Amino acid sequence: MVVGVLTYQQTQPDFETLSGESYRWEEFKGQWLVVNYFAEWCAPCLREMPELNALAADMPENSRVFTLNYDLKGREALRKMASDYNIEVAMIVAEKNTPLPVPRPSYLPATYIVGPDGDIRKTMMGEVTEAGIRDALGKLQSQSL
Repeated sequence: MVVGVLTYQQTQPDFETLSGESYRWEEFKGQWLVVNYFAEWCAPCLREMPELNALAADMPENSRVFTLNYDLKGREALRKMASDYNIEVAMIVAEKNTPLPVPRPSYLPATYIVGPDGDIRKTMMGEVTEAGIRDALGKLQSQSL
């Protein structure tokens, strides 16, 4: 009888942020997630970054905001982008096989709101504002009470 054996997959994080924090998506069960796809070549994406920074700086405890570069750049390129464009939101360092709770969008910018159950509750295509995301999040949260 084998007891207490962990498989490699169970002990590995699903993703890491640019700041070096490692997570498994299951850690966010019960929380609301805002996941924003962006790219350096996307002007609306860069225009909305201050809005996302403000949102991330003042989120309720049961909510998190992450950004994800559409082009799947390496850590150094992401670090440069974060510096060049003042991106303060937690940025996911993703590779092709990184598990994500949202699909790769067909165009940018794209923002997804993922509910506490892990299901995508809203997809916002195009440039977003802090107020627009807060409004959508508030409505979704009140529907799930």
